[in-house]
Amino acid sequence: MFLVEPLVIAGRSFNSRLMVGTGKYESLEVMREALDASGAEIVTVAVRRVNLDARETSILSYIDLERYTLLPNTAGCHTAEEAVRTARLARAAGLSNWVKLEVIPDDGTLLPDPIATVEAAETLVKEGFVVLPYTTDDHVVARRLLEVGCAAVMPYGSAIGTGRGLEAVERIARIVDEIRGRLPVVVDAGIGAPSDAALAMETGADAVLVNTAIARAGDPVAMARAMRLAVEAGYLARRAGRIPKSSVPSPSSPEAGVVGRS
Repeated sequence: MFLVEPLVIAGRSFNSRLMVGTGKYESLEVMREALDASGAEIVTVAVRRVNLDARETSILSYIDLERYTLLPNTAGCHTAEEAVRTARLARAAGLSNWVKLEVIPDDGTLLPDPIATVEAAETLVKEGFVVLPYTTDDHVVARRLLEVGCAAVMPYGSAIGTGRGLEAVERIARIVDEIRGRLPVVVDAGIGAPSDAALAMETGADAVLVNTAIARAGDPVAMARAMRLAVEAGYLARRAGRIPKSSVPSPSSPEAGVVGRS
């Protein structure tokens, strides 16, 4: 029987391969219930949404920091310099030296700037941060992020918040082929349904990060459970090994050996 093996990032082991975000929920109470239902152990939160001077009245008061590993993110940063400054602020405030690096110059597309992302990642790694960068689905950029010392690579499936799923499965597969075994590949952004999460895992991703698809679902708690199961199913399916695709049909009950058949 196959088991879901721990996800290892920067030497730390996690039993869940689903990471979840904390934005867009109708209430912080619903967010807390959805986090619980997801089974996730890594939770990302935008540094700019955290009241660092009064944590008891901020989003952090709804996140059990004994249970979850906090992954501050630099959402809203348009330049490498801005992202580096935000990560430093989060660490100085005692949030974490882990950071989900986001450098998104265009609010209209919400696509990452690969050049600025590599630049910021290199600076932060040198300063002792554990860097998990949100990036494009370009394997060359992924390889560069590996070279500068990132702890994982997080390519998008499609643009943030669109729910369009994996628009270029072969590009994600190429990234997996390039760096899997050396760094975890986490599909981040664009997941719209549990089937998208399962496909990402079947393609070879080590984990997925989901926010909007859970937070904006009709029932976020139920969707969080569904994403949890989908990630596990996709992981197990990848390990089990699917049958090859064929243009020739084959009966599920072969006639050879059937009584009465010669």
